[in-house]
Amino acid sequence: MKLIDSFLSNLKSVLLAIFIAILIRSFIFEPFNIPSGSMKPNLLVGDFIFVSKWSYGYSKHSLPFSIPLIPRKIFNKYPSRGDVVVFKIPSDNRTDYIKRVIGLPGDKIKIKDGNIIINNDFIPRIQIDDFVDINSNGAKFRIRQYKELFYDLEFNVLDLTDKGLTDNTNDYFVPDNHFFVMGDNRDNSQDSRFLTKVGFIPEENLVGKAQYIFFSLENSRFFEIWNWPSAIRYKRIMKKIK
Repeated sequence: MKLIDSFLSNLKSVLLAIFIAILIRSFIFEPFNIPSGSMKPNLLVGDFIFVSKWSYGYSKHSLPFSIPLIPRKIFNKYPSRGDVVVFKIPSDNRTDYIKRVIGLPGDKIKIKDGNIIINNDFIPRIQIDDFVDINSNGAKFRIRQYKELFYDLEFNVLDLTDKGLTDNTNDYFVPDNHFFVMGDNRDNSQDSRFLTKVGFIPEENLVGKAQYIFFSLENSRFFEIWNWPSAIRYKRIMKKIK
C-alpha cells in the first residue's frame, strides 16, 4: 500500500511539473534553436533563444502542436517594424520560422538594388566591414555587411549581391492583419518576398518575439555535452536580440 501511495505521489509531482512547464512554454517564454543562417549576422546556427509568448497575444499557435483550444487571437498587439519574430508559415501552419518584421498592414514594400523602400521611403544602409563566416569545411570567407538604419533601429544585415533573385521586385501590398518579414541574411532567406512559399504572415500565426540568446554552440549539438568546452560561444550567452 505504501508503495502504491509513493508511486501516486511521485506521479502527481511529475504531472504537476509537466503542467507548469506547458503553461510557461505556452504563455510566458518558449525556447527555440536557430537551425539555419537566414538571420546572420545577428542570429547564428546553434543559437538557443527565448521567445516571449505574451508580446503579440495568444492564439492556437501559442499552444503545443497548435492545439485549437484558442479559437481566435486574444490580447493581440501588433509587432513593431524591426521586431524579430517567430511565426508559423501560412503554407502548413506548423513550421516555425524566425524573421524580422519589415512591413505592417497597409504598407507598400519594394526592393530595389537590394535596398528596401517602404511607402516610398528609402531605408538607408551603410557598408561596414565584411562579415567573416566559416563554411562546413572550416574555411573562412567574407560577405558584404551593411548597417541598416531602419527608422529608430540600427542592425547589421548581409547582402551578397544587389542583382539577386529578390533584389529588384514589384510592389508588395501588405493586407490587413498581415505582416511582411525578411531575413537579415538578405540573399539567403526564404521570406515574404517569396509569395507562394512564405508570403504575408497572418496575425494569428505570430508565436512571439525573440528576446535573448540564452546559449550558443558552434558546430555541435546541444546534447553533445563533451563538446561544450570548445563549442560554446560564451560571448553570445544572454545577449539581447536586436
